[in-house]
Amino acid sequence: MAELAMYCQALGPAFEQLPQAVRRFHTLSGNWSLTGQVETDAPATWLARCLAWCLGTPRQATAGAIRFELHASPTAETWTRHFPAQTMRSTLRLVRQELHESLGLSRLRFRLAASPQGLEMQLVGLRFLGLPCPTWLMPRVVAREYGDGQRLHFEVSAEVPGLGRVAGYRGHLDLPEAP
Repeated sequence: MAELAMYCQALGPAFEQLPQAVRRFHTLSGNWSLTGQVETDAPATWLARCLAWCLGTPRQATAGAIRFELHASPTAETWTRHFPAQTMRSTLRLVRQELHESLGLSRLRFRLAASPQGLEMQLVGLRFLGLPCPTWLMPRVVAREYGDGQRLHFEVSAEVPGLGRVAGYRGHLDLPEAP
C-alpha cells in the first residue's frame, strides 16, 4: 500500500476540503517540472535585502515566467522555484503534523489550515542560524494557495518588524493533466 502524500498526512481528513487544483498539486509524487507566471517584489529596505540574500528569496521586482521543480516523496519535498531573476530552493519535511521548511539560513515551522477556499500555511516558529527567533521579531508571513481549474495560484509574503517586506511573490502554476 502506497504512503499518503506529505500534505495529506499533515491535514488528515481536512485535505478533502481543499479545492481540486490544490489537492492535485499536493498529491504529485516523484519529479515534476511545472510552468506558470509570477510577480516578485523587491525587499522594502537595505537590511531586508540582506536578509533576503541569506534566505535566497527574490531581491528585485520582476514579472514573467516561472519554472517550478518538485521532488516529492511521502516524507519530504524539495521545491525549486526558477523566478525570472534568480532561483530559490527549499526543502519541506513533515514533523508531528507541522511542516518544517529549510530555506537558506532559516528553518521555519508551519501549521496548515485547509478550507474550500484554499490552503494557508501559518508560521508558528523560526530558527535563523540555529537560534530561535524571539516572538517580538517573528515575521508576519502570508502563504496561501488556491485553485482554478488546472491552475494552482499562490501568494507568499514575509515582513519582519522594523525591516519591512523581506519577500513577496504571487502567481500561478499550470498543473499537469490528471491521469
